[in-house]
Amino acid sequence: MKKKDLITLLAGVAVIVFLAVFFMRGDQLQHLIQTIEHGTPIFLLAGLLFQLGKYFTQGLSFTWCFRAAGTSMPISENVVLVFQTFFMDTIIPSFNISGTSVVIEAATKRGIESGRATGAALLRQVSISAAFVVIMIVGFAILLVMGKLETDWLILGIGAVIAVGAVVAAMALAALHPQLLLRIIAPIEHVIDKALARLHRHDIDTSVKKLVNTYSSSAKDMVHNTSSIIIELAWAVIANVCEIACFAFVGLAFGMNDFVAVICIYVVITLAAMASPIPQGVGVVEAAALVVFTIFGIEQAAGLAVIMVYRVICFWLPFILGAILMRKVSDTPSDT
Repeated sequence: MKKKDLITLLAGVAVIVFLAVFFMRGDQLQHLIQTIEHGTPIFLLAGLLFQLGKYFTQGLSFTWCFRAAGTSMPISENVVLVFQTFFMDTIIPSFNISGTSVVIEAATKRGIESGRATGAALLRQVSISAAFVVIMIVGFAILLVMGKLETDWLILGIGAVIAVGAVVAAMALAALHPQLLLRIIAPIEHVIDKALARLHRHDIDTSVKKLVNTYSSSAKDMVHNTSSIIIELAWAVIANVCEIACFAFVGLAFGMNDFVAVICIYVVITLAAMASPIPQGVGVVEAAALVVFTIFGIEQAAGLAVIMVYRVICFWLPFILGAILMRKVSDTPSDT
């Protein structure tokens, strides 16, 4: 891990500690500790099992990504890739390009053509965003039927759908009209290149063009495997469902049984993790969650207990496992 990436991650941890100390007096901190200690074990265990289920279903999602690209990877290796990509995308924020490079490297080592590996890796990135949109639309539709969808949450949902939809649309455009996409993003590349030049780093033009063209070539083959793509998306959606279940059970462990709160808070913390400049939104997610907990009238100690335990399960657990599993890669010289 590079020094600056470690500093960024530690900064996020510092924010979490600051939140606990700043927003709570000594007696409240003691109440927080007591709240965590009295969390219902069976619900916490259920939350952990659902989160582990998420990682397995993500491995299955990887499996079908490779099948859609006309090749295959063993499920055992795909589950390992889930943790490795999570770790790399955390320590090297690059819009998930770091994790994608790990997938491509692992696949090519097994003799898989780089174009197919790239297609599979990028298909998974699209499916992650698409699955979140599906979950959010279904969740908000349920709230609408229940008559509990506030205007503010509806606006947030529409904004999120547009933002994530733009990513999916860009990937589709890359597949169908790569040169058009390159022309559209050229101004953005120019701004990024100027920023990188000030940091004495190489521009991204060549790598972006190579990535887009390689993906486009592979995508043309994948359109004939629509059944594999649909199955892959289904597994990605199930992975999201598992994560929501994890959050819900952790909430139940500390007395949070408001279905509306579960959906809204999950959407907010997921968007915070996506949009945050800090890797995986460490600190930012916790702060955003506390604000939403307050909106729903959830006790501060209970809210902080829920988000801290949930983040241990969904962030620190895969991060540490990813770091351990990446040792297999670090033993081999790599540019990643």
